[in-house]
Amino acid sequence: MDKTYDPRQIEQDCYTRWMDGDRFRPDMQAEGAYCIMLPPPNVTGRLHMGHAFQDTLMDTLTRWHRMQGEATLWQPGTDHAGIATQMVVERQLEGQGISRHDIGREAFLEKVWEWKEQSGGFITEQMKRLGASCDWSRERFTMDEGLS
Repeated sequence: MDKTYDPRQIEQDCYTRWMDGDRFRPDMQAEGAYCIMLPPPNVTGRLHMGHAFQDTLMDTLTRWHRMQGEATLWQPGTDHAGIATQMVVERQLEGQGISRHDIGREAFLEKVWEWKEQSGGFITEQMKRLGASCDWSRERFTMDEGLS
């Protein structure tokens, strides 16, 4: 047995098995229901210790209710962070010598969506590395159709 724990040897394989087995989807045949909506982190940043703390609490509650046999959903998502995201994308454009006014509203919104895919995807991967038991098939973004 190794003297030190190496999470790479165990955790990724275990999480992949959970994901492949749909372990985080609510069992709609179960009696009782429990749901937590993840307070969506902004796509402009990275998770910090405060996120890890609150996510651990939510994950613990979610798993406990799941073990009680309830239809349990932890709904994941990210927030567009309006002005903060706009500032990040505008700075990127500035680096290319252009402004949002130069490219127009539609092209600017496309740039915002590109940024969301890059940064929001990183946050989702961080949560998965933490072992979060969210139903990732239901992941939402605050600018998704029907949510804004």
